[in-house]
Amino acid sequence: MSDLTAQNVTLPPEQQAIRDKCFHPSGTFVEFPIEDIEQSIPARFEKIVRMYPDRVAVKMGSRALTYYELNQAANRIACAIVAKCGQRSEPVGILFANAIDVIAATLGALKSGKSYVAIDPSFTNERIGYMLDDSQAGLLVTNERNKELSQRLINHARALLDVDEIDDSRACDDLNLPISPDALASIVYTSGSTDSPKGVAHSHRSQLHTVMVNTNATRISFQDKLTLLHSIGFGSARANLFQSLLNGASLCLFDLKSESIHRLSKWLNEEHITIYHSTVGVFRQLAETMQEEEKYPYLRLIRLTGAPVNRLEFDLYKKKFAPGTLLQTVMNSTETNVICSFVTDGSFSFPNIGSPVGYPVAGKNVRLLDENGREVGLGQVGEIAIKSRYLASGYWRMPELTKATFLPDPNGSDERICLTGDLGTQLADGFLIHLGRKDFMVKVRGYRVELGEIERALVTHPQVKEAGVTSWESEVGERYLAGYVVRCEESALNASDLNKFLRKKLPEYVIPSTFMFLESLPLTNGKLNRIALPKPDRKRPDIEAPYVSPNSEVEQKLCLIWSDILAIDRVGIHDNFFDLGGHSLAATRVVSQVIKTFQLELPLQSLFQSPTVAEMAAVITEHQGKRLGNEELERMLAELEAMSENEAEQRLEETDTQGIKGRPA
Repeated sequence: MSDLTAQNVTLPPEQQAIRDKCFHPSGTFVEFPIEDIEQSIPARFEKIVRMYPDRVAVKMGSRALTYYELNQAANRIACAIVAKCGQRSEPVGILFANAIDVIAATLGALKSGKSYVAIDPSFTNERIGYMLDDSQAGLLVTNERNKELSQRLINHARALLDVDEIDDSRACDDLNLPISPDALASIVYTSGSTDSPKGVAHSHRSQLHTVMVNTNATRISFQDKLTLLHSIGFGSARANLFQSLLNGASLCLFDLKSESIHRLSKWLNEEHITIYHSTVGVFRQLAETMQEEEKYPYLRLIRLTGAPVNRLEFDLYKKKFAPGTLLQTVMNSTETNVICSFVTDGSFSFPNIGSPVGYPVAGKNVRLLDENGREVGLGQVGEIAIKSRYLASGYWRMPELTKATFLPDPNGSDERICLTGDLGTQLADGFLIHLGRKDFMVKVRGYRVELGEIERALVTHPQVKEAGVTSWESEVGERYLAGYVVRCEESALNASDLNKFLRKKLPEYVIPSTFMFLESLPLTNGKLNRIALPKPDRKRPDIEAPYVSPNSEVEQKLCLIWSDILAIDRVGIHDNFFDLGGHSLAATRVVSQVIKTFQLELPLQSLFQSPTVAEMAAVITEHQGKRLGNEELERMLAELEAMSENEAEQRLEETDTQGIKGRPA
């Protein structure tokens, strides 16, 4: 497959036409030149301050700072940092809630020649302590509101700077320290949702490249107003911070943790927001709670990051927002920043499989590699690899992992190749379809299963607010899938409903064996934390049928067989086998055990035709006089044991074509 970059991918005319709509109505866009990435972030910011000193830079509630005022606040903090630590380059911890002070502190740290580590006070003490220790931050910058927490965490091992103690009446000039574009600007910690958090080191150049790409793709101008909904400890918030303040736009902060989604909806109108940026999950909640009259007349662009966009979000965008509002989907990662982007006005056919992430951005070369590192052909699935000179420097203090993830260009250029761990496929015009995480690909009962595919199907259920899926190992060493669902308000959704719904959309082998209903999903940095999902217990799941205990000896024996094979504490006589997590392989085991216990000739289809204990007990009672001899019994058991899951599933499908109850065709 040939290299695909923004320079050699020709956008289709319809996509180019949509991108040409990405202008503020005033038409005041000024292109971000590539020369401006060969400097430091403070240098670009100070240029913007000189251009727009009296424009509002940041605003939260009734408080606002102009560019001149924000620059003065950042300079005072920079001077205080240098007074405590000198001018040597080193990481500085920034611990604030989502407020204007954190913006000034971040700029102050960069102006002082330091790199910053953004820390949200809502993180656990364990995570904050890990970030401070791992980054080796010698100074923690905070404010009075978070000072007590900060003092507990630093444990006298590092210095503390309270910005509220700085005299804010004193004017302070720019420090004008010589800062190379190669210098370390930030250490961003991954979510730790699949393993331990890792610090990813970014230079000034890599961050400025991202600002350039986003600015030019969506024509951000000094008259735009952008949202900042999350702590800058989140990657999406960090991107919005810089692409706003390095273009003269206004950055409008909203505290999602203390305010409601309903309030966010009104705030977007009140503040005349032109560019909305959030994670996919927050957007979904916003769109679902929007009132008919809320059309956001000032909103020109919705930018979604943090997770792949599913058909549900795309349909909500088309249904709820005014035709003039464009939607941008972006693929990025902590290690690579932005990779691909795509802008639509709704005239787009959503793919049947995967999530659309668009075309490679300038300076990023996209390749798809097989397990042996060879490029795959168009239409085939491969791991997404990015070749660029604008990648992260590597993992902080993890040289071996850096070496394994960031590969040198075999042609000897200054570009490197980053293996993202994401799977994708490319269309003939270079458009990339995201197919999930490589490390979210698990093997269950011999099948390769992509967890994201199941999650995408679950969230299309009208009563599902959020969903997650992971795999667990049973007591006998077999892997099984578990689904985790947050129901919409006042929903009585149960496992039976989800089983029936998914069986119309997905193959049998990817249906979770069990479902758990949670008040909320565990998140870290706005992403699903799979390792924090609770392991399912052996309790009977929440299904449609009420529990009814066995009445006869046959029913008692059957309940014990089902309970043992399905690993649940009790089975009611009217429980559907498939609602309890049964699948074709478990069905062969149940039928085999029933044949042993009752010494009856019982075909595999009998369980599919009689999927409850009561129904199967009736079949057994009816055939009590047809007991098998030892030779016939051994033959039938041997046949069942030799049957593969594919054969069992085929028999199940054959049975379903006959309209068997309990299993929708």
